[in-house]
Amino acid sequence: MSQTTNTILMIRPVNFRMNEQTAVNNYFQEDLNLKNAEINAKAQAEFDAFVEKLRAVGVQVIVEEDDKLMDTPDSIFPNNWVSFHENGDVGLYPMFAENRRRERRDEVFIRLESEGFKIENIIDYTSAEEEGVFLEGTGSLLLDRVNSKAYCALSPRADEDLFIEFCEDFEYTPIIFTANQTVDGKRLPIYHTNVMMCLAEEFSVICLDSIDDKKERKHVIKNLKSDGKTIIEITESQMHHFAGNMLQVQGHNGQRYLVMSKAAHDSLTPKQIATIESFCPIVSSSLETIETCGGGSARCMMAEVFLPKN
Repeated sequence: MSQTTNTILMIRPVNFRMNEQTAVNNYFQEDLNLKNAEINAKAQAEFDAFVEKLRAVGVQVIVEEDDKLMDTPDSIFPNNWVSFHENGDVGLYPMFAENRRRERRDEVFIRLESEGFKIENIIDYTSAEEEGVFLEGTGSLLLDRVNSKAYCALSPRADEDLFIEFCEDFEYTPIIFTANQTVDGKRLPIYHTNVMMCLAEEFSVICLDSIDDKKERKHVIKNLKSDGKTIIEITESQMHHFAGNMLQVQGHNGQRYLVMSKAAHDSLTPKQIATIESFCPIVSSSLETIETCGGGSARCMMAEVFLPKN
């Protein structure tokens, strides 16, 4: 069992824009006041440059084109609707925004199988949408695959009962907490766990300040420390620059890299960068349009493929 993979699935956008359906509880989204075609063209350029950087260090990136007819402005963030596991299991997740549900496409599975991956079993949670219950993939779930623990910050997009059901199905120990951010002077839930926290093999980058409940914060710290992870703390301001939205991947010869956006990288202090680089090099790429309109960053764009090969 490994915490990192060298294969990433990414969806190239064709209709990227600010999604009004997700903006209601994603407080990272902002309106750029540009025409949609212009926003999409900028997002495509950022996407292509990002893929190039990943491939340059030896990450295998499978790029699937989005389907124009689907009109899915957030398809660039596939990690919210699907997860791929080492035993051949695939998780399919219920999405908060109705127009995001169209992102779940069989073509993606067909493409992975054509690349030689084996899908044994699909565990489908999407019927929960009918009850207004959501759990948005590895946006909501942070999986410590080696220690079989799953971290989840509860929010309108991460339901506690469904999270526990996931943990039972996939045999993870649930670590549940609430993470908040300040919006117009109020503390409101952060929409996805993966914007306030990143789990790598030997360390975790986390905004502990967002966990207001002291007991919950202690519980998270205790679990990370007991698994031997170095905690790299970020501030709420750094989190707003997507410094929590990072993913560790493997490149050439199993070399690990921590992948993040340029905004996240620029927000880090020299000390934080030195700590990260004592474990692995950093790869960063400018994702300004995608972050501003989409309210998601580098981590959200990468669906990790852990499936076995034929």
